[in-house]
Amino acid sequence: MPDPALREIPLFAGLSEDGLARVRAGATEVTADPGQILTLPGDVGSGMFVLLDGSVSVELHGGDIEITAPDFVGELALLLPEGGRVGRVRAKTEVRCLSLGRADFEALVESEPPFALVLLRGLAERLAADADRRLNT
Repeated sequence: MPDPALREIPLFAGLSEDGLARVRAGATEVTADPGQILTLPGDVGSGMFVLLDGSVSVELHGGDIEITAPDFVGELALLLPEGGRVGRVRAKTEVRCLSLGRADFEALVESEPPFALVLLRGLAERLAADADRRLNT
């Protein structure tokens, strides 16, 4: 994927040239058909997905969360050593995404503050939305 396209993805917009090179070298493009499962609860998290096109449903005990491009999913399991997946991720539409492995993810979190900040904001937004949903049901 060329650099201008990577820079259009909010998670990668603030990366240094070295960070972009790491993503280019380590990310793999993945496609999924509607209904295809990308992750299962309890599986060890080996990578995360950055949605380029389409949407997925994260199926949790408390309800489903829809994630759409250009957002990301699967990062939570990577933030904990030996972290397991907390939900099932299923493609709602045709999905095209980048898969970023644990080692590249950890290197970006440690070396690229803009990456870590966007990641933390995304997690905080999801936690706040989930808390709001639980209070209003």
